[in-house]
Amino acid sequence: MSSIRLIVSDIDGTILDQQHQVDPDLIELIPKLQEKKIPFILASARSPIGIAPIARRLGVHQEPIACYNGALIVKGEEILFEHSLNKDEIRTFLHRVEELDSSISINCYSGSVWFNSREDQWTQVEASITGETPQIQPLSQTLSDDALHLHKLLLIGDTQNIQELYQKLDPQEFPQTAFYLSKENYLEVTAKSVSKRDAVLELAAYYQVPLEQVMTIGDHFNDLPMIRLAGLGVAMGNAPEAVQKEAQVVTSSNQEHGVAKAIQEYVLSPSNK
Repeated sequence: MSSIRLIVSDIDGTILDQQHQVDPDLIELIPKLQEKKIPFILASARSPIGIAPIARRLGVHQEPIACYNGALIVKGEEILFEHSLNKDEIRTFLHRVEELDSSISINCYSGSVWFNSREDQWTQVEASITGETPQIQPLSQTLSDDALHLHKLLLIGDTQNIQELYQKLDPQEFPQTAFYLSKENYLEVTAKSVSKRDAVLELAAYYQVPLEQVMTIGDHFNDLPMIRLAGLGVAMGNAPEAVQKEAQVVTSSNQEHGVAKAIQEYVLSPSNK
């Protein structure tokens, strides 16, 4: 195995424990990675505002962050890479949503701003998780603003309604748009070119690091593309068995300092110098 020169990690279920706290063992290791000039990059479905406090807590806030599963990669205020949704396809899709169930909460994300046309039980739950507050404005206004690049939609509703919507989607009707379930009642929508795999490719090119010297760490199915791609793909001990089977390495769970242990063993140990 080539020496690791770049680490890209998921956040929820990976560096955060079940109480949504950053692993203190990982915090202690970050200065050692920085001494070796090994960037530690956070990649998540979260927004820039949702990632920034975690990056500061870790001490990696000077590095890029990959937001919305890679739809937007920023370094401070600078946009390094972005992949926006096709608004024509989104208008067609949202018309179908309104026809099926007008109670579904439609959340639109552009850069650091979260838009919704109303405040409901679902926005309140999401706000309590992320610490963000939506900007309330008509959906038509959000979609008609040509200067506004949409990086992600998040649809939340009753599980049965979200599952029904997902099953009715015809991918051929939306060739530039990708849909996936991040929870049973959470439907996420991004440009088809967006994935953590592509984010790793862009970050590796940005740092001029070959893929065989990249380590990726994650705990769920949306992490699999980057786990498969990297020279060293690591699955958390709390990951589903199907995810663990495709990783080169399975570390301990997020409750047992899994990321810190993997970095210590495969990046910082004397045999990997």
